[in-house]
Amino acid sequence: MNNNKLLGAFGEDMACSYLQGMGYKIIERNFSCRVGEVDIIGIDGDTIAFIEVKSRTGVSYGNPSEAVSRTKQGRIVKTALFFMTKHRLFDYMCRFDVIEVLTDGTKENININLIKNAFEYSGKYGY
Repeated sequence: MNNNKLLGAFGEDMACSYLQGMGYKIIERNFSCRVGEVDIIGIDGDTIAFIEVKSRTGVSYGNPSEAVSRTKQGRIVKTALFFMTKHRLFDYMCRFDVIEVLTDGTKENININLIKNAFEYSGKYGY
């Protein structure tokens, strides 16, 4: 799995399976609009979770979640606000999660770490 796109798609598939096993209902994958993109949108209880998936074959450059920069967080928040407005989901709470998928390049050795509330939105694009 040397190709980053293949690794990313594999990581998203593994993340979806993991989330479904945790009781999430996946409602959208790879939602995008002009301001950004969200890898997975799921419902966890009464909360809509906007989930960024980061897949890596090692931690030599740090943990995968460290790649979710403040700029990326801002794009995710704006995309989430667009999604919630588009689908009129005004009565739902939302949160922003990150899933780290670590693999050695094979499909047998996979470690998945879910970070709930990885970052917050505190109003008018202040995050």
